[in-house]
Amino acid sequence: MNPTPSLAQELTCGSAQLGVEITPEVQQKLLNYLALLQKWNKVYNLTAIRQPEQMVSHHLLDSLAVLPHLWLGHWLDVGCGAGLPGVVLALMRPEWTFALLDSNSKKTSFVQQAVIELGLRNVSVCCARVEDWQTRQCFNGIISRAFAETADFVTQTRHLLAQEGSWVAMKGAPEQELKRLPADVRVERIIPLQVPGLDAARCLVILKTI
Repeated sequence: MNPTPSLAQELTCGSAQLGVEITPEVQQKLLNYLALLQKWNKVYNLTAIRQPEQMVSHHLLDSLAVLPHLWLGHWLDVGCGAGLPGVVLALMRPEWTFALLDSNSKKTSFVQQAVIELGLRNVSVCCARVEDWQTRQCFNGIISRAFAETADFVTQTRHLLAQEGSWVAMKGAPEQELKRLPADVRVERIIPLQVPGLDAARCLVILKTI
């Protein structure tokens, strides 16, 4: 793919505003991923966002915005959909490992194809309901972008979280949701995010068990 200069420029400027450094090789792969998403979206309806320019802000930059607040480890992206934020994070952090999980086989088929075409060796893709899914190695971090209300997110994934691990929920305005958390889950931090080109409230909620 030869991306239009405007998309590359939007990604370059947006990542600079976020303070996230992207190598030319990774930037190309991010834009290749976007092109693949746009191609598959015509048939499989993977995302409601149709315009490539919007995909840069709503998908790539929205995912990149959380990166400075995450940590080295073994990660689960639950309800990964078309691979967001997991594919983006895996491209940016090849030394971390990621499992991308979704119950929609069309979406996981796309993600698996993206992983192959992008040469991602630090990603596994699973099609399953998270509450039924088991794995040998629990996760240092479990992230969700658009999976469920926060209380459901932590309840359905707690069997997959390592003892010292944390949940990370990408949210808009989560105040009401957080009032319904299980009694043994506490909010460690709420980090406001400013995503370039995205005119909506965004924050990152980091949670731990008490």
